[in-house]
Amino acid sequence: MAEVTRVVNAPVDRVFAVLEDGWSYSDWVVGTAHIKGVEADWPQEGSNLWVRTGIWPFDVPGHTLSLECDPPTRLVLRPTLWPAGELTVTLQLSEISDTKTRLTLEEHPKAGPLQGMRVKLNDLVLHKRNVESVRRLADIAERRRSD
Repeated sequence: MAEVTRVVNAPVDRVFAVLEDGWSYSDWVVGTAHIKGVEADWPQEGSNLWVRTGIWPFDVPGHTLSLECDPPTRLVLRPTLWPAGELTVTLQLSEISDTKTRLTLEEHPKAGPLQGMRVKLNDLVLHKRNVESVRRLADIAERRRSD
C-alpha cells in the first residue's frame, strides 16, 4: 500500500472541486499524459474518465471508474491500465480549519501484474509518485480562486 497525507492550505470544498474536475487529472496525477474524455456526471459513482498514460509513443489507453463519491470528503477510484492492471485509490479529505484540509491518498494494487509485484521497491516507487501527485493537487487547490 502507498499512503500519503498532506495539509493543503485551502478549504475542503476547494480541494474537492479539483477532484470533481475530471479534465484536471492529467495536471496532478503523475503518469497521466492526456485526458481523452470525462463523463458529464463525473465523479458520481459509476462514472468514468478516459486517459492516456505514459510517454508517446509508449503511452497506453486506460480509464478510471468512480467507485464511491461522498462530497466533499471522500472519493474512491478504480484506475485501470491494462496490461499493468488495476488499482484502488482512496482520497480522503478532512477539515482542519476554514482554510486548511488534511488530504490522504491511499493506493492499493487490485488486479493484474501490479498486484503480484508487491515488493518494497514497488511500494517505494508508488509512494514517491503519490507524494508528487498530492503535491500537485495541493498546488492546484491552493492557487484556485474561490467561487
